[in-house]
Formats: sequence, C-alpha cells, structure tokens
Amino acid sequence: QVQLLESGGGLVQAGGSLRLSCASSGRTLDPHAMAWFRQTPGKEREFVSAISWDGVGTTYVDSVKGRFTISRDNAKNTVYLQMNSLKPEDTAVYYCAARLGYYYRTTAPEYDYWGQGTQVTVSS
Repeated sequence: QVQLLESGGGLVQAGGSLRLSCASSGRTLDPHAMAWFRQTPGKEREFVSAISWDGVGTTYVDSVKGRFTISRDNAKNTVYLQMNSLKPEDTAVYYCAARLGYYYRTTAPEYDYWGQGTQVTVSS
C-alpha cells in the first residue's frame, strides 16, 4: 500500500506564497512520476503541474506558468509545489498524485495513487 500525504496548505493574501509538500510512504513505487491537481466545489479536478521521475521534465497548466514551480527530492520521497504570486482563483483543494513510470501525464485517470488533499485559500 502506498500513502501520499500533502502538507503546507493554508490561508494567504493575494500576492503571497505557499509551498506544498507531498511525502510518499509505504510500498516502493520507483520509478514514478508525480503531479499536482486542484479542485473547487462543483468542478472537475484540474491538472496543475507534473514532474518526471528524474526531475528533468516538468509541465504546468498555463494559468500557473511563471508563478508555480514543481520539484522533487527522491531521497526524501517528497515532491514540492512552490506557489508564488497567488491569486484568489488559485483557491482550491490541492492533491498530489503518483503514477508508475518515468514520464508524467496530465490527466487524472492516468495516476495510480492520490493524497487526501490540502486546502489553499487565497484572499483578495
């Protein structure tokens, strides 16, 4: 069994920053790509960012490019999402996800494991 645990969410004013972390534990998943998704009430889960197993390949949804940075530390089994210049429209529950394999994907059904989510609220 694999567990993913997100942390780092909270309430921040517009223009502020947060860093989300996602730690994995349990059964070894190596190699695995990781991603962040977000969801607001009544809407489908939205892809935010993803990173390949070796950390070389990354991708972002257009709305966060230049503001968010994804990274990983495989020695710590942790992936991060640094979020800068936050906007009220970034408010959502953020989920990390893992999929077996080297390369990332950008759709939710292609991920095998999910965390419980962490709330990010950006006030105007």
